[in-house]
Amino acid sequence: MTELPAADPAAGDHALAGDLAAHAGRLLLGVRDEIGFADARALKDTGDLRAHEYLMSALAGACPDDAILSEEGRASVAGKSATAVAMDGPPTGNTDLAVRLAAERVWIIDPLDGTREFAEEGRSDWAVHVALWEQRPEGRLAAGAVALPAQGATLRTAAEGAVVVDADGERPLLLKPPAPGRLRIAVSRSRPPEFLTRLAERLDGTGTEVELVPIGSAGAKIAAVLLGVVDAYVHAGGQYEWDSAAPAAVALAAGAHASRIDGAPLAYNRKDPRLPDILVCHPGSASTLLTGIRDVTQAPPG
Repeated sequence: MTELPAADPAAGDHALAGDLAAHAGRLLLGVRDEIGFADARALKDTGDLRAHEYLMSALAGACPDDAILSEEGRASVAGKSATAVAMDGPPTGNTDLAVRLAAERVWIIDPLDGTREFAEEGRSDWAVHVALWEQRPEGRLAAGAVALPAQGATLRTAAEGAVVVDADGERPLLLKPPAPGRLRIAVSRSRPPEFLTRLAERLDGTGTEVELVPIGSAGAKIAAVLLGVVDAYVHAGGQYEWDSAAPAAVALAAGAHASRIDGAPLAYNRKDPRLPDILVCHPGSASTLLTGIRDVTQAPPG
């Protein structure tokens, strides 16, 4: 098992989120090397729980007064320890609901976003999400990081804007506008929303060529938007706060548009953590996409 350093409580929230995500990512690469790909279930569950336990422990040490909401801290995932390698007992649980809802600061984490891709040899479109939500002012994502361990990069918020950290060091994360008359939209590999086909057809009819690009995890999709690999991410197939909090934090810090598919703001630290849909894109494409989405979702198919 990979030994990782404790989180530095003196680090600022942006740096802390980035360090935690990157360290958990290195742990996950070690899990891949240790277990291999023959038993996908054991690999997925071990990766999920080891990254979860590292992040829970590191946050407890660095920010003991903060609340935590993790995908793997739910009671429903307790059975994963039965197939995980070298896990003693169920995962550490999330902060009590009432305490979390009243907390000033809540870390929203997905220790392994894209378990399917993580368990497929050669795939790099999986991620680690670490986000911080603050109660004041008016409830907001205050910091966030998306580690892409198999791609050797971490995208995180900064005091001003957002940055990419990789083998070449740290550099500003600068959005690239889409090419005129063309939109590349990242979609789910396994369950792309049916309306996206109709959206592509509608936009094609208005002179915008659309390419639907399957990518694995939500974090990898949004990172692809921010890095200019694709131009937008549209999803309406069901998600939770931990699926989007960290990548949305980075996207907003970088100046991207990030909202619900009806244009409503993304809201976090709710009683019900379901947050089923999202649109992330360059601000210049937001109006075109929101209008197209509205038209195809309100009109009957056919």
